[in-house]
Order: sequence, then structure tokens, then C-alpha cells
Amino acid sequence: MQSTKKQQKMKLWSQVIWYFVVFSATGCAIVGQDYVRPDIEMNESWNTRLADGLNDSVTTPQELAHWWKILDDHVLTDLIDRAVKNNPDLKEAAARLRQARSERFGVKSDLFPALESSGSGTRSRSSGDGGTGSSRTMYSAGFDAGWEIDLFGGVRRSVEAAQADLEASRENVNDVLVSLTAEVALNYLELRTYQARLSVAKQNLEMQEQTWQLENYRLLSGFSDELAVAQARSNRENTRSKMPTLRTQVAQAKNRLAVLVGEQPGKLHEELDEYTPVPVVSTQVAFGVPADVLRSRPDVRRAERELAAKTARVGVAKSDLYPKFTLNGSIGYEALSLSDLVTAGSRTWSYGPRITWPIFHAGSIRANIEVVSELQEQALIQYESVVLSALEEVEDALVAYVEEQSRRESLNEAAIAAQQAVDLAQNKYDAGLIDFDTILETHRTLLSYQDELAQSEAAVTMNLVRLYKALGGGWTSMVSDYQAQVPIQGESL
Repeated sequence: MQSTKKQQKMKLWSQVIWYFVVFSATGCAIVGQDYVRPDIEMNESWNTRLADGLNDSVTTPQELAHWWKILDDHVLTDLIDRAVKNNPDLKEAAARLRQARSERFGVKSDLFPALESSGSGTRSRSSGDGGTGSSRTMYSAGFDAGWEIDLFGGVRRSVEAAQADLEASRENVNDVLVSLTAEVALNYLELRTYQARLSVAKQNLEMQEQTWQLENYRLLSGFSDELAVAQARSNRENTRSKMPTLRTQVAQAKNRLAVLVGEQPGKLHEELDEYTPVPVVSTQVAFGVPADVLRSRPDVRRAERELAAKTARVGVAKSDLYPKFTLNGSIGYEALSLSDLVTAGSRTWSYGPRITWPIFHAGSIRANIEVVSELQEQALIQYESVVLSALEEVEDALVAYVEEQSRRESLNEAAIAAQQAVDLAQNKYDAGLIDFDTILETHRTLLSYQDELAQSEAAVTMNLVRLYKALGGGWTSMVSDYQAQVPIQGESL
């Protein structure tokens, strides 16, 4: 009797070992295509010409990190720090990252055996007509184990896809960081631009108010006429009419900044009321070569990871064409009384392999393979499109930065000349050598150039911000800062 039990145990272990040997021998037979990152041909240099303040030396994460600090504006730095802590879009991206991490963990668990325990107690009675009409109680307890042997790699491809999804979600957090820091900076610069233009309008309004009063005195003294007074008043009110629009734009910029830092609109109004000049950058900017963009931009890396996930899912779909092997086993106890449940005589057990192989599904499996293959092709096209868009964004930012500097220099010279024209015209008018129309025209020209110069000075800095955003600046350092401020449990960004 003992030898029979020993033989049964040996047979059981030999079968288990045999399945392990089969699994080990076929473990490398993973269906589907192994992912290879696409090789995209890149130009060696940018098309835009170099200008002062730009060079094509290689950019490093250290150079791109905290790029806004070159603006030397503590208010802007504080706003970006607050946005990183409280911005809703960034919190949502972090939540999606945690979700992707949990999904990967769930998929990876399919690689391991599953073990379940169960217990029951039932009371039953048979039919009096068809049976004895007796009642009985049955107790049972036991463990069930099952393991699908991943012979053809369907589960491993699923894990590969889930890992790529997780990495894509991580890059999405990085991309939100890049966009967020740039948006805060751009909206802050817009605010300072509107405030600068409002300041220019106020200064001109004061000057035009003095001119109007002077013409009134001259009219009373007989040295002017009502036409000059009316023209002075018209010029003054025209300038005054621009100020409500500028004040509206100032308030709206403050509201946008409040939302970006996670505050309700209106919370930053007093804090940002004090006008400070638009930050001007006087530093060399290294923007590297086109190939650097692929390494530094999170959206490009996210698209590449999404392509990797789609490629792995083609293998998952193809694995459905092949048989699936499962090892099942159970051990337990069954007894008619609770006291006899754990005795040797009530012991039960079973084990054995199970194989399933789809024979006829009306082409649904191959249709699904075609679907995921097309999704892979779409992901490849999307990746190439993202790369082209990234290069275009850098080229656009470069040319805008270069040309706006040239425009600013010309406007600065024009504003200086317009101020000289105002002074000269005023002297000639006081001497009676020119009429009042010339005074009005020189004032209008000065206001126009000063307003355009204020906008151009801001545009130069804003184009630099857009250039850093196009280069993917900011996320490399902000990732560690954000992780410290808003931890993502068990997952590094």
C-alpha cells in the first residue's frame, strides 16, 4: 500500500518536472515582433541662421533645467514653484501614472500561479418520490491552484505592453511639466506686457492732459483757437480709450495665472499689482542640434513608448492562435460531519494539465491581429508626425526669436527718434514756427512706437520661453522636485 502511494507521488513529481522542462525549453518562443526603435533620419543642423545670443552647442539636462531662472525674476520663479505643487492638470497626469503602474502590476501577476482557498457547509435533502427522502450535511475545505504556462509569450507581451504604457504615462507627466512651466512664464510675461503698455498710456495721457490745459490757457490768452483745443482733447481721449482694454487684459492675465497655480481667479490680483519691467535676457542660449530634440522632448519619447506598446500588443493578439496550457491542482477535505473534516479518510486531491486551442472562431482572431497591426502602423505614423512637429516648433521658435530681436532694435531707434521729434516740435510750436497739427502727429507717433516697443521687448523674451519649451526644457529637474512635493507611491518619475 505504501509503495503504491510512493509510486503515485513519484509519478506526480515527474509530470510536474516534465511540464517545467517543456516550459523552459519553449520559453524563448515568444510570438510577435520584437520592438526596435525607429531610426529617423535627422538634419545635422537647423535651417534658421545663427544670431547673437544663440549657438548650436550641445544642450544638456543641466542647461535646460530651471531655464526660467535666467530671467532673474523671483515672482516668476515663485509662481512656477506653486504651479508645480498645485496645478490640477499635473495632478491628473500623476494620477494617470499611478493608474498605469497598477495596471502593469495586474498584468504581471498573470505570470505567476494563482492559489485560492474555499470552504463550505451545505444541508440537502433528496426527493421522496425519486430517492430516499433523506437529509444530509456536507462539509468541505481545500485549496485550488492553477497556472497558465506562457509557452508562446502572450502574457509576456502583455507585460511588455503594460511596461511601455507605464513609461508613456511617465513621459506624459514630464510633458505636462514642460507645458506648465512655459505657460506660467508666457502668461506672466503677457501680464507684465499689458502693465508696461498701460504705463506707457498713462504717461502719454499725463502729457496730453498738460497739452490740452496749455491750449486752453492759450485760447483764453488769444494765442490759440478752439480747433487746437478740440484736437488736443480728441488726442487725449483717444489715449484714454485704450486704457480700459489694457486693464481688462491685465485682470484676465492675473486670472489665468491664478488658475495655473491652482488658485481661484482673483487670488493673485493684489500680489501682482505692483508693476515690474518685462525681464530681458542677455545670455547665450545653447539649442543643440535636431537629434537632441528626440532625447529632450517628453512628447517625442511618449509617442515612441506608445509605439512600443502597440507593437507588443500585436504579439498578444497572435498568441491567441496557439494552444494554451494550464496546470491545475487541488487538495482538500470532504466529510459528512465537521469533526471528521480533517481526518485522513476525508482527504481529496486532484491534479492534471489542461489544454485549450481555438479551432474555429470565424476569423475573429485573425481579424483582431489585423486590427492591432493597423494600430501599430498608426502609432508609427503618429511618432513620425510628433518628431516632425517638434522640429517645426524649434525652427519656428528660433526664427521668431532671431527676427524679433532685429525688430526690437529698430523700434527702439524709432522710439528715441520719435521722442526727439516731440521735443523739437514743441520748441518750434512755442516759437510759432509750426501749427498744432504737427504737435498732435508727433505725440501720436511717439505713443505708437512706445507701445510697439513694449510689446516687442516682451515678445523677445516670450519667444525665448517658447524656444525652451520647444527644446523640452525644465522637466529634467522639475521631475525630482515634483516627486518630492507630490510623491507617487512606489514609482519614480
